[in-house]
Amino acid sequence: MTFTSTPVTRLLVIGLVSASIGASMLDIKHYFYITIDTHLWRYRQLWRFFAYQLCYTNSIEVLFAAMSLYNLRVVERMWGSRKFASFLAVSWIFTSLVPPVIMTVLRPLSVGLFNYMPAGPTPIIFSILAQFHAMVPHVYKYRVATSQSTRANDSSGGVTLSDKSYQYAIALHLSLLQWPGSVVGAFVGWIVGNAWRSGVMPASLVSWRLPGWMVGLSSQRRSAEFEGLRRRLEGENGPGVGMSTGIQSEGQQAERRRTMGQQIVDQFREAL
Repeated sequence: MTFTSTPVTRLLVIGLVSASIGASMLDIKHYFYITIDTHLWRYRQLWRFFAYQLCYTNSIEVLFAAMSLYNLRVVERMWGSRKFASFLAVSWIFTSLVPPVIMTVLRPLSVGLFNYMPAGPTPIIFSILAQFHAMVPHVYKYRVATSQSTRANDSSGGVTLSDKSYQYAIALHLSLLQWPGSVVGAFVGWIVGNAWRSGVMPASLVSWRLPGWMVGLSSQRRSAEFEGLRRRLEGENGPGVGMSTGIQSEGQQAERRRTMGQQIVDQFREAL
């Protein structure tokens, strides 16, 4: 499987990897994480709210994030690129603001434990993961025995997993790499994704869409898509409809091919 029909996901993966490598090569990684007491309280660097999700600061997080986005590309295929990109834009706004604010509130209560918000779009990945969890059904399940005495027909022993479990495991590992900040971001992303789906968000945000040209949708492409849909619907209506349509079109073409003289002679014949 590749990034077929998922241009937004392909751009996310390429952009995330490129930005992370570029930040490391240019030695500007210190601009992409948030230290609550220094960056927000002391220097009021509020622009970091919208910068910390642009890249990661270590290669392990880049690897697991790219794997997670690749596994979640099916969400874009089911929704379409325009709706998926609009969902990402709304999620980015919420996940950029809410996790640092929660960290700011929890820091005085945790003796400085909640003082570091790591860089990276982990909240957005978990927002997409919430859609994946709700939309994509599992294909099969399997059970891993926890002891040698567990029998094959014993449903009480072992751990039941599905074909989607490894995707959850990759995302979970990503959220634990720089806890507690990464855990807070993942939790907020999961809540935002479910709020979008359950109708908790305002309907105007859920129904809002980016302009089509931003995701490569032109009027000609939409016309081609509608034409393809019309042809598929005509094919599903059965051969009878197609035959009658073909007969009518052939009759109309034959009528056009008749000369004016032949039409006048036919009219006189009918009158006589």
